[in-house]
Amino acid sequence: MHIGVIGASGVIGSRIVTEALQRGHRVTAFSRDASAITDPRENLSWASVDVLDAASIAAVLPGLDVLISGYQPGNAAKDFDDAVRRAIADPTVYATAARALLKALDSHPRTRLIVIGGAGSLEIAPGVVRTDHEELVHEALDALGLPREYTAAVLGHRDALNVLRLSNRLWTYFSPAELIAPGERTGRFRIGGDQPVLDADGRSRISAEDAAVALIDEAELPRFVQRRFTIGY
Repeated sequence: MHIGVIGASGVIGSRIVTEALQRGHRVTAFSRDASAITDPRENLSWASVDVLDAASIAAVLPGLDVLISGYQPGNAAKDFDDAVRRAIADPTVYATAARALLKALDSHPRTRLIVIGGAGSLEIAPGVVRTDHEELVHEALDALGLPREYTAAVLGHRDALNVLRLSNRLWTYFSPAELIAPGERTGRFRIGGDQPVLDADGRSRISAEDAAVALIDEAELPRFVQRRFTIGY
């Protein structure tokens, strides 16, 4: 399988690339500017793409079976605070990227799209979505140590999901656990749909390595076409 990964130098994206290569897939890794990236791994190539430009995306789609987008306006792996600031400054970019990705697929409708989004739009109780209640979003951000201004980015991710939900393309939306960070690849986690998966202590958490496992699992064996899924321990 030939898998494209947008945001391939990010926290999750870099681990998706590694997971896909370890499983024997061919990978094209995309970045805003890949000209200076040197990566000698077999079956891996790098290319530049503008995820906000449908024409730029469409130009790199030929030959891809699956395109996984881990787009963020900044690179948290290199500068977390800068990534947070950028997300707050223009939260509309998530929906803009979703529209560009879908528009690009007009010319390649058989290519599957997996978008890595946010956890804020998950139901925390039957019919209760956190993003519908500002105080609940603030509570979650406080617990994660993020500024309350990041609410704008949380809502931006929700808007991107709503853009996808209006499309008949082969899209999948992945909401990671609320707490996701570099850690251990265990391959052991639980999968959910529109509700977060909580551990024995009531926490929504996953390692970036196991998120990559789940995403390549979905690429290999689609279970959530035109649907959202999440994971957790």
